[in-house]
Amino acid sequence: MGQDRAMAFDDEDIVTGEAVAIEVSAASFGSRMVGAAIDIFAIGMVLMFLFMGVGMAIGTRVVDEALAGALLILVIVVALVGVPTLIETLTRGRSLGKMVMGLQIVRDDGGPIHFRHAFIRALVGVGEIWLFAGMVAVLVSLFNKRGKRLGDLLAGTYSAGIRAAQRTPPVVMPPELAPWVSQADIRRLPDGLALQVRSFLSRTDKLHGGSRQRLGMELASEVEKYVAPAPPPGTHPERFLAAVSAERRDREFNVLGREKQRTVQQAHAATRLPFDLG
Repeated sequence: MGQDRAMAFDDEDIVTGEAVAIEVSAASFGSRMVGAAIDIFAIGMVLMFLFMGVGMAIGTRVVDEALAGALLILVIVVALVGVPTLIETLTRGRSLGKMVMGLQIVRDDGGPIHFRHAFIRALVGVGEIWLFAGMVAVLVSLFNKRGKRLGDLLAGTYSAGIRAAQRTPPVVMPPELAPWVSQADIRRLPDGLALQVRSFLSRTDKLHGGSRQRLGMELASEVEKYVAPAPPPGTHPERFLAAVSAERRDREFNVLGREKQRTVQQAHAATRLPFDLG
């Protein structure tokens, strides 16, 4: 059974919620440092232009000293927390530096990050990167096998180097199970189990018949513990796994879409707040 499980998935191979198999591994120290340097430079430029705008507002007496102080604090928060959070949320973990270096921030289970993950990384980064000149981030990452900095440890993420991407057919919702699964209560699957299911479904055609049947039944038995009510009697294990995976993917996309919309609205409101006095 251990050999069958090894055939079904590879820890270095991640299948995302979009059913895209991506060959990934933890990013190297050098690529992370270069990517971070690019991001720091970009954010520094944003800070400089925002400071210039506040300085012009003060010089032309558009704002008084009290409001100027509040604007400076707002500028720092927006540049160091708001901008990185917005970018990583909208791009699913790919800032400018990470795009240049072929990196991406992913969850520990390989899935795309959400607003919560991006916000925690940005918030903790104010201390470990900006206040301590990156020394805390470097030291923590050196003692972690995936090169995680403190923000990654708290957010449950890591920086992955995407070596190659291979599109596989998306998981299709079995039509006969759609009415049942749409009303089912699907609890959060453990990261390891979710990864095994996605990998199994993407490689069923590559498995030996006996191994495919045994592993499918085993995974279905594990997943069924997190789904209520149980599927209709006689449901094939692979059809059951496909239905749960497709429904989880669709629900996650809906949540992600709402998070993106809320993030954009919050960012827009934050930029208008000091000047929207009417």
